[in-house]
Order: sequence, then C-alpha cells, then structure tokens
Amino acid sequence: MRIATRLVSRAAASSMVVAALALVGFQATAASAQTASAATGKASSVVTCTTANTKLTVTKVSRPVNHLLLKATNTGTKPCYAYIAPFLRAGADAQAPVAWNEDSTPQSVVTLKPGKSAYAGITTSTPEGEGGAKEKTLGVFFADRKGNAVNKEKTLKLPKGGIFFNSAATVTYWQDNAKDALSW
Repeated sequence: MRIATRLVSRAAASSMVVAALALVGFQATAASAQTASAATGKASSVVTCTTANTKLTVTKVSRPVNHLLLKATNTGTKPCYAYIAPFLRAGADAQAPVAWNEDSTPQSVVTLKPGKSAYAGITTSTPEGEGGAKEKTLGVFFADRKGNAVNKEKTLKLPKGGIFFNSAATVTYWQDNAKDALSW
C-alpha cells in the first residue's frame, strides 16, 4: 500500500509540476505577446520619410570627383524610415531613374529622428559611361518599404549651373553619415 501511495503521490506531484510549468509558460507567452504588442505600437509611430516630412539638399563635393551628396533631414515630429535609396531623375527630360548602387546596401533601414539626417552619394559620371548631358535639376522621390516611389517629387536645383551626368550615374542606398555615402 505504501508503494501504491508513493506512486500516486509522485504522479500527483508530477501532474502539479506539469500544470505549474504550463501556467508559467502561458503567463510568459501572454507577457511576450504584450511586449510584442507594445513594440508594435512603438514601431507604428515611425513613419516613412517622404518629401513632405523631410528637407532635401544636394551639394557638389570636392572628393571623390564627379560626386554629389544628397541630404535628407527629418522636419516632422515623428521619426521616419529612409527606406532603400532615393529615386532620382537627372534633368527634366530624364527617361529613367538613376540606378541604385546595390553594393551600398546598409545593414538596416536608416531611421531619422526629428532633426536628424540621412545621406545618399551620387556618382554623376565615369569615363566608362556613355553619352550624357549637363543637367540643371534633380528630381527626388523617396521609396517605401516595398521599393515603390511615395509622395510627390521634390525638384532640386543642381549646383554650379548644372552637373554632367552620363549612363554610369548611380546613387547609393540611404546611409546614416556622409562619409559612408561618399565611399561608393
């Protein structure tokens, strides 16, 4: 009878341990769901960077040669994501956007807090490029997380009365600093 009582006691104890672990697991799952929900709530307060919530400027740089620096500064009240790379239209008559430099992909999406900036380096021409013309304007669109153009185009005047672009023109992905943007 003692053996039967011990077996029943051990079985009951095992059942209680399993029930306690299941309850703890349920509470942990519920807590992690609440944490995930809170994180999602925070993430939803970050918006996509657009021409409506950023100030765009373009400057000619001395090094590297044949490069421009595009700067986007968050003028909104919420942080914004600068997804992928900007869509650029070199000149009013451009038939295709400037190609993205796929080698410049950063490790993560650049997030701009209000007042902070992202940068994209623009190679305007190389000796290997074909054709080309001196362009006076640069049209800029931001991309959404899927790589589609969003919002309205912002047209910027290019410095020094215009810049020469040829078929080798490229633009980097958004970077969190000017040095990285100009290293491609």
